[in-house]
Amino acid sequence: MNYKLELNTQGSGSSLVFNNIIFDSFKVNIVERHIGSTRSALKFNHVLFKVRTLDDVIVKTKNGNNRIMIKDEELVTYQRIVKTLGSYEYRNKLISRKQVDEDYVHFILRLVILNYDLS
Repeated sequence: MNYKLELNTQGSGSSLVFNNIIFDSFKVNIVERHIGSTRSALKFNHVLFKVRTLDDVIVKTKNGNNRIMIKDEELVTYQRIVKTLGSYEYRNKLISRKQVDEDYVHFILRLVILNYDLS
């Protein structure tokens, strides 16, 4: 499955970060809210994601909601992956960026499959 990863960090002073993963037939919008104003600390208040069609129509979850909150063990895993995405090694291509990107996409895709009916 082809995808395009858009990692959009916000300017200093912002506690919100918006990321997108665009697949062939749908896209996933991810919103990270951080405690404080620095992303380097990686203290998440919460992380939400929602699935949209390419026409920007929101897809409902299996239980009828519009979005899913990442929490508990999944939040710990998400935090670990995002920390790698923001690392010195990633930015300077000292580690395989493709592998880190795929880990991030596969993690989010697993949550999408668990929570959405994409038929």
